Amino acid sequence: MATSKKTLHEGIRNRYLAKLVQYLTDEGEEVLRTGANEIAMPCVDDEGNDEYIVLTFKVPTGTRDGEPYDGHDEAAAYADHIAEKAAKTAKAKAEKAAKIERDKAARAAKAAAKAARGE
Repeated sequence: MATSKKTLHEGIRNRYLAKLVQYLTDEGEEVLRTGANEIAMPCVDDEGNDEYIVLTFKVPTGTRDGEPYDGHDEAAAYADHIAEKAAKTAKAKAEKAAKIERDKAARAAKAAAKAARGE
């Protein structure tokens, strides 16, 4: 009898989860198992506040229409998203800098006109 996909996925997930827990424990981290596919690690932020990092493990099955999950495609799409976001941010900064320069020039022209009128 064939093993179900769900059982196979659980095996993969548990194997990698155990490897990561072992690695983090060996590195001196406190690792808390908070769910079947989740671990949490207590940590401290730059200001000394207690926080937690939560890692969730899943083996994606793909879309409902039968399209299998492809991590390489997802990584490429994410890289494209980051590049678009960076370009948008750079454009906004350039537009803001141009506006600041226009405003400075307008204020200088207004001040010069006011001085020419003797005010």
